[in-house]
Amino acid sequence: MKAAVVAKDKKVDVVEKELRPLNANEALLKMEYCGVCHTDLHVKDGDFGDVEGRVLGHEGIGRVVAVGNDVTSLKVGDRASVAWMYNACGHCEYCVEGNETLCRNVQNSGYSVDGGMAEECIVDADYAVKVPEDLDPAAASSVTCAGVTTYKAIKESNIRPGQWIAIYGLGGLGNLALQYAKNVFGAKVIGIDTNDAQLEFAKEFGADLLINPLKEDAAKVIQEKVGGAHAAVVTAVSKQAFNSAVDAVRAAGTIVAVGLPSESMDLNIPRLVLDGIIVKGSLVGTRQDLAEAFQFAAEGKVVPKYKTRKIEEINDIFDEMLSGKIQGRMVIDFSEK
Repeated sequence: MKAAVVAKDKKVDVVEKELRPLNANEALLKMEYCGVCHTDLHVKDGDFGDVEGRVLGHEGIGRVVAVGNDVTSLKVGDRASVAWMYNACGHCEYCVEGNETLCRNVQNSGYSVDGGMAEECIVDADYAVKVPEDLDPAAASSVTCAGVTTYKAIKESNIRPGQWIAIYGLGGLGNLALQYAKNVFGAKVIGIDTNDAQLEFAKEFGADLLINPLKEDAAKVIQEKVGGAHAAVVTAVSKQAFNSAVDAVRAAGTIVAVGLPSESMDLNIPRLVLDGIIVKGSLVGTRQDLAEAFQFAAEGKVVPKYKTRKIEEINDIFDEMLSGKIQGRMVIDFSEK
């Protein structure tokens, strides 16, 4: 099979690779689509450790073509996901309390095990979430990571209908966060981005207030116009965005960290204490979160913006990602024409 694997010098090679035999509780997917995520960029650059030879991809959608012994959760013909969480232990305190993404023994697709950026992929059948048949599989690939990550972050913000939520960063993650916040949770959405094209993109999807922090102080504008946001979700990869979010929320506001900048965040401790500000991190989502995120997309409440590409273009896609040229999601197309 053809696969995109981590190579030397922060590059990705497209190679012919042979899959191992299926084990019990596993399923084999014939891949249809696999999105390209910023986390893939971190993996191929070795930011999380050297995984040379690993097949990338954790935004995959494919059809089940074979199942191993004891598989009951999937059958041949089902459409299923390849998500960041490949599997977890299933019995630790995090797993049993509904926080399986925090399991200390979690395995991650495209990082600690081979992922979905290939013509075929092996998944743990109990952790591969079924995809609604009425959901476009190319669009579903974006929900598998970007969608469920932002859906979970909005849930973690505890936003209520009619309240104001600030979304920092309106790229592939932020645009979906905007849609989930507005169309699923009924919030009023403030979109913040340094790229005017992304702001226009967000306007098309119903943002109620748009701010370019290069042109005006986002926190000051938010405080003046709406009295402060009730919550903020930060998908941007910059220290400045996180610091702005602290100043943008009102008393008792919640800041949810999603982006992964290398710098440390500055926290105004007196403000956090005196105004009861909550700061929390949110990492992807559970299988239940993903099933819910898929269903809202199938209902048309969230419409991922994507462009299909060939697997041979993978290094070009990463270059475009670094230069900020990408709107929406780039999705590798493995489907038969």
